[in-house]
Amino acid sequence: MTIDIDSATRAAAGAGREWRKLGFLGAALTKFLAYLEKRETRWDLRDLTDDQLRDIGMTRAEARTEVSKSWFWG
Repeated sequence: MTIDIDSATRAAAGAGREWRKLGFLGAALTKFLAYLEKRETRWDLRDLTDDQLRDIGMTRAEARTEVSKSWFWG
């Protein structure tokens, strides 16, 4: 599993610029897309091994806390 944060960030920024032209609907869609990306990233975090977590400086408990965060609060 490889997460390319730079390309994901560029894609989200580009999508955000395009959707901003649509006003409220665009803003809502941009936030929803950010939520989906965050959810997917958290699910990827859940699947990492202990060695992979150690490589990124996280413990299993920290990963579990991040994965269990509410979608509503961020």
